Amino acid sequence: MKRVSLFFIVFLFGGQISAQSPWERIGRMPSTLGIEQGSRAFTTRDFRLEVLNSSQTASALSPVKDTVFDYTPDEWLKRRDKDGFYHLGDINIRYRTGDSGDWTKFSSAKKRTAVKELPAGKNGLAAADLSGLLEASAPISLKRFWDSDGRDIILRFEIRNTSGSAVEIGSLGIPMIFNNILQDKKLDDAHTDNVFFDPYIGKDAGYLQVNRLHGKGASLLVLPYENAAFEAYNPVNDDPTPRSIVFEGFHEWMIHSKAHAETEWKGVQQWNEPTSVTLKPGESRSFALRFVFAPSIRQIESQLEKEGRPVAVGLPGYVLPQDENGTLYLDYRHKVISTEVFPEGALQVKATGRKGKWEGYSVKGQQWGRARLTVKYKDGTVQTIHYKVIKPQEEVVKDLGHFLTTRQWFDDKNDPFGRAPSIITYDNEEQKQVTQEQRAWYAGLSDEAGAASWLAAFMKQSLISDKEEVEKLKLFARETLWGGLQYSEGKNRYGVKKSLFYYEPDSMPKGTYREDINWKVWSAWPKKEADNPGRSYNYPHVAAAHWILYRLARNHEGLADDVNWRESLQNAYQTALAMVRLAPHYAQFGQMEGSVFLYILEDLKREGITDMANELEAAMKKRADHWKTLGYPFGSEMPWDSTGQEEVYMWSKYFGNADKAEVTLNAILAYMPALPHWGYNGSARRYWDFVYGGKLSRIERQLHHYGSALNSIPVSAAYRDNPDDFYLLRVGHAGAMGALANVTQEGFGPAAFHSYPSTLAIDGITGDYGSGFYGYAVNSGTYITVHPEFGPVAFSGNLVQNGDWLNTQITSAGKSRVYLAPRKLWITLDAGKVSSLNYNRKTGEVQVVLEPADAYTKTAYVRAETPEAYRADAPKDSRGNYTVALGREKAVLKLVLK
Repeated sequence: MKRVSLFFIVFLFGGQISAQSPWERIGRMPSTLGIEQGSRAFTTRDFRLEVLNSSQTASALSPVKDTVFDYTPDEWLKRRDKDGFYHLGDINIRYRTGDSGDWTKFSSAKKRTAVKELPAGKNGLAAADLSGLLEASAPISLKRFWDSDGRDIILRFEIRNTSGSAVEIGSLGIPMIFNNILQDKKLDDAHTDNVFFDPYIGKDAGYLQVNRLHGKGASLLVLPYENAAFEAYNPVNDDPTPRSIVFEGFHEWMIHSKAHAETEWKGVQQWNEPTSVTLKPGESRSFALRFVFAPSIRQIESQLEKEGRPVAVGLPGYVLPQDENGTLYLDYRHKVISTEVFPEGALQVKATGRKGKWEGYSVKGQQWGRARLTVKYKDGTVQTIHYKVIKPQEEVVKDLGHFLTTRQWFDDKNDPFGRAPSIITYDNEEQKQVTQEQRAWYAGLSDEAGAASWLAAFMKQSLISDKEEVEKLKLFARETLWGGLQYSEGKNRYGVKKSLFYYEPDSMPKGTYREDINWKVWSAWPKKEADNPGRSYNYPHVAAAHWILYRLARNHEGLADDVNWRESLQNAYQTALAMVRLAPHYAQFGQMEGSVFLYILEDLKREGITDMANELEAAMKKRADHWKTLGYPFGSEMPWDSTGQEEVYMWSKYFGNADKAEVTLNAILAYMPALPHWGYNGSARRYWDFVYGGKLSRIERQLHHYGSALNSIPVSAAYRDNPDDFYLLRVGHAGAMGALANVTQEGFGPAAFHSYPSTLAIDGITGDYGSGFYGYAVNSGTYITVHPEFGPVAFSGNLVQNGDWLNTQITSAGKSRVYLAPRKLWITLDAGKVSSLNYNRKTGEVQVVLEPADAYTKTAYVRAETPEAYRADAPKDSRGNYTVALGREKAVLKLVLK
């Protein structure tokens, strides 16, 4: 969900616009960092580090190969030179004497005074005694060292117990201050100057990856070096830098977190077991992190191997359906001595032997929910790998469809806003439908948080059709969508309103609106604003609904026979053109679910509706030609966004704009990581939509927000063009599975998962979930490849090798897409389901085993696209589909090389 940034500030701060910006107030604070006292620069083989003389915190960190670029927020240094602002080199500690009582908090950023310089030592760059920042009665001393091994940078802290009693260090965090402040940046500048960073919270094997927004060049890695297990990842929200759509906030690498777990995080199951360390009288301990470079994002894992760090590769990923056979490969110089699963029995893990340098394990999901696998190595290293076990994909999708069309089915015929019948937003914490909200779109069936639920219900039918659910969706389309949410006549015909719900008490009967809601906010739209068709992002939802009705009526019998399939396809086409006509400003940007316009175009071509196809193609080419002129052609309402890349990539590829497609793909990979953690693996970056599409409203890294599955569309498409790029397959599949990761056992689909360690739970409202489910519905499939190290592998399938044959059972929900990488063969079905696919590696023969007929599908329509010439002994229809009659038994479509 997106809005203009000024509106965001108004909403976030209670609806009042301050005449004074936060930075103006900050500017009146006294400068305490001591910038005027100068700095010193140090150069290693790979880094240029600059530290301030007064605080010895970093004022610059650059690669030697590009010293113009700075990983730290250098342009904000003079504005952030006050007490409380964190800089790279700061530390947070909580401690207590003995093993009970309250924790004392210390932050080196809280009150700045000049630190005492110490001799740097043989391998040192700079050193300081920070003890003067502690309270006089503190039982510890604290020193900081900037060291180097000649190539890398090492940040080390030494804590000594100076008292006569034991001291427990209950929390220890090192703030990771890198330049993710996007304020006042244009897209080109942000992609040049700024970075995003993602954590692998994996104890001794953990790391932080820091990527430039353009996704090219080296990736900065922060690694444990000494007593620095990555235990937790905590937002440092006490930093005064204003958080908003242009600044997510900073986080700290937490080595110990017991004190937090007993206080702010109490009652929340953390990613790792919270720990502390106790220092005996006179005892000291060092804690150190190391900064290194990987040559590129794709080479992060190979660089970890070179650095002697444990590497984990989970296939097909870390969201593990209970009917799928997962594998895990570990690479480390020391042997595994034990594995442990928490909760006990959640995973079944068995060693399968070595494959080259990799130690292999089978992993089977046994118990629904989060699961942690702890691996202990002979040298004492501990690694944690984080899984989410879910129901089989088909069951998750069925549960979702049932929840949407029952719990969320709204049929109040007396509704004054004309929203019945519909599928409306749902609050799962309160177990009730959201019919009134101060953010009008939540209750208004439009924008992402309002439209997403009914969008998900339509998209579900494209995977698993249900007659009862389809009947409800037809009612919604006829009685609420057409002529209600979408204009059916007049100058705005085919335009889409921003909301059916609005706040206009003077025009409504008394008592219409709840008195316990604060309506004095910008988001409580009056009717004129709610009726506005000028927001382009609302159009793909509606176009997708028409498109699904077309496909249901066109490809099945008895499921939607009363729907005119040609009219539905034309309505989808007209909705696409209306977006360009009625919402031209935002239509210049890529749209979430904008790939649906390409799918509509392809179906118009297949149906031979040439005039409409030509007009739609021309309209979309104008947009793509505009993107071709831009350096980074995926802007939006926001200063930076991860929404438009999906459509920009697909149209750029379609029109042959290969350079822009590559720019877009690189940018996606910069914010969509591959990590041994289900929450972050394939999770496209988004951090403001809990404000616009969630219940717990705050700026926060969202885990598997709708961007994950949407961005999986271009990543998966890129993989099908480049099947040797295994990294793309891993990331694309992880993003698609993100749409299922957070669905509850009952079928409730939330906006996203809260990453803050104080929460670590799904959001309480459906919000904009359905936009992500669209990504799963149009993109999920089974991918079969032969990896040079891991051998034959299936994603969303269970593969068995039998001589020259690879036999794969299909486990995706729709069972309608299979990609065979060795042959670049892309098999898609408009109707029917693939039960299994058999491939002969020697002859190239492919056997597509189809499930028997069901009540509404008597014919399978199969497309087989490949650069090679395959043929099948089956007739083709006018749309180019192989047609296979289905009966009581499974049918087989054989594809052989010509």
